[in-house]
Amino acid sequence: MVHYQKRDNNDIYGIPLLGFLFKDKMFIRALQFSVLALFVYAIVFGIIYPSKEENIFTTALFWSLFWPLFIVVTLSTFGRVFCGICPHGFIGKYITKFGLKKKMPKALANPFIGISLLLIGFWVVYYIYPAAYKTPLATAIFFIVLTLIAVIFFDIYSDMSYCKSICPIGTVMRGFSKISFTKLGTYSESCKDCTTFECADACSYNLKPFTFDKRGEMTDCTLCMDCSSACEAVSFKLVKPSESLFKNFQIKKAEVWAFILITAAITVTMSFHHALGRLAIADEFIWSKMGVFLEEKIGIIGLDYIGISALFLALLITFSLVYLGMFMASKFLKEEFSKVFYTLGYAFAPIFIIGGLSHTYEFFFVHHYSDIANGFMQGFFISGGEIEPLATRKDPWIKIFGVMNYIAIVWAFIIMAKRVNFFTASKTAKALAFLFASSLIIFYLWLNVYKGYAFKTYGAKKHSHAQVVQTHK
Repeated sequence: MVHYQKRDNNDIYGIPLLGFLFKDKMFIRALQFSVLALFVYAIVFGIIYPSKEENIFTTALFWSLFWPLFIVVTLSTFGRVFCGICPHGFIGKYITKFGLKKKMPKALANPFIGISLLLIGFWVVYYIYPAAYKTPLATAIFFIVLTLIAVIFFDIYSDMSYCKSICPIGTVMRGFSKISFTKLGTYSESCKDCTTFECADACSYNLKPFTFDKRGEMTDCTLCMDCSSACEAVSFKLVKPSESLFKNFQIKKAEVWAFILITAAITVTMSFHHALGRLAIADEFIWSKMGVFLEEKIGIIGLDYIGISALFLALLITFSLVYLGMFMASKFLKEEFSKVFYTLGYAFAPIFIIGGLSHTYEFFFVHHYSDIANGFMQGFFISGGEIEPLATRKDPWIKIFGVMNYIAIVWAFIIMAKRVNFFTASKTAKALAFLFASSLIIFYLWLNVYKGYAFKTYGAKKHSHAQVVQTHK
């Protein structure tokens, strides 16, 4: 065990304020307990006050503060720090110590399970029936169910297997964290004579932090920082954004599928349904016409037929572009389709996690800030006037956040170019492979350009802002 470590200039643990925030054991425990207390209180509050008219605190905490604001912003910067303070992971560390400690069977130790639960259990339900998770009671029940599932898995299986495979956002967080500009590892000189491995012993996930640098990735690390409390040789360094994506590492197929599915289910679908849905010509789009057709044929009141049509078309377009593009790229590179698909698929990561910041920041000013502030005032019975949003969509400066979409595009192109170079081929073959493999990125570029053009040309629907805001409440 190392008791003193001279730290590099880019080591966050050596920077006074950041070092305290990310390393101080007492502060981290206090933060974990605070988040857990908020989590439980919001659920209880949602049961006691089940309607939106009397409770905006529960929905504001989960759907405005935790997601998307905190998760999206921190995931694209510091990495999986939310996992480190997640209530499920926090209580799981204690439950698993006294549980059955069985090894999770291969049938369950599959991160595709978590991705499927997220896509089907949340996004498909959300687009079919938007009101499903929008009431305080529905939100409370949703997280009660997730908590019960988590507790059962923590109690039965060892090594925090729930977080690795079953958690709906576990694989998503792991994959998108590769965009961040931080990396947890160790100082090799201090570790070379180590025989006690305190950093590994302290890890509830059965990981070995001293191998992270050599592997070029942090595997399932959730940045809970328990290892840094056990040994001073652990580092948490600022690195170049997406540094790991510029290198070869052990590819996880589920991560690539997470990028593709989340891009389709959130980025593309919301562009179709919410962004373009605010246009004066919104009724002319194919997903709108398909939605009207389905509504006439099915006729069930309360379903969002346009939403599910937009999701279906987004999935179809995204899958088609990715498969066709990667197929052509594999032909030019003269490599197996699977190898090309999963090697180059990591370039899609910035589309959602960086491009999503545009939506996240904009909605913070026009919607989430007031919801969070008013929600906490209501939840803790603080008297005072209603807090107004910081901005409206009519404010010209709010459009500045749209630049994040183009940063995401450039970033994705850079990662694609770097990863194409992992293959041995002629420059012409690599250039053509880059072009076809980037089909989804090019489509995302076109989508953003078209949105700007369409709003200038056709204008927005009357009262569309109110309608859009209502869909998020």
